[in-house]
Amino acid sequence: MQIIKTEIPDVLILEPKVFGDDRGFFFESFNQKVFEDAVGYKVDFIQDNHSKSTEGVLRGLHFQLPPFAQAKLVRCVVGEVFDVAVDIRKSSTTFGQWVGVHLSAENKRQLWIPEGFAHGFLVLSETAEFVYKTTNYYSPTHDRGIVWNDPAIGIKWPLSAAPLLSGKDEMAKSLVNSELFN
Repeated sequence: MQIIKTEIPDVLILEPKVFGDDRGFFFESFNQKVFEDAVGYKVDFIQDNHSKSTEGVLRGLHFQLPPFAQAKLVRCVVGEVFDVAVDIRKSSTTFGQWVGVHLSAENKRQLWIPEGFAHGFLVLSETAEFVYKTTNYYSPTHDRGIVWNDPAIGIKWPLSAAPLLSGKDEMAKSLVNSELFN
């Protein structure tokens, strides 16, 4: 597995070694030791999630407040997405900065998003199936969202039309909104 650093040092791209022939392919999608060596500490995943979305769907930017903050290891197993992590750690030198990565069934890349980051993705293919591991359970009372087009962040989404959003994501707030972290 190749570990690729992003512009935000704590966010990592994991690129597996794929072994393929005329029968198909094989790759190791997760190895606890290799993963923990890459991130530098012990990580306990407690839940796996799987979503399916159609082209133009934008999910996020989501995060949870402590003590239910979540780290995520994400990948796209069908189709392609543009995946984004935003640093929301107020004491961080990269607060408010974002990283965007194309994840697809073809490139088999994964993205490690530690606690203290908001996360979202835009579906670029006709459909996409997205799977991810989390380090904490979903807590509705700790769940928060940052608006996808927040000018305080300036994400350059590869959009060809207005994205399809959930009602919850339409109501998301700006990163500079003081209520966001309450």
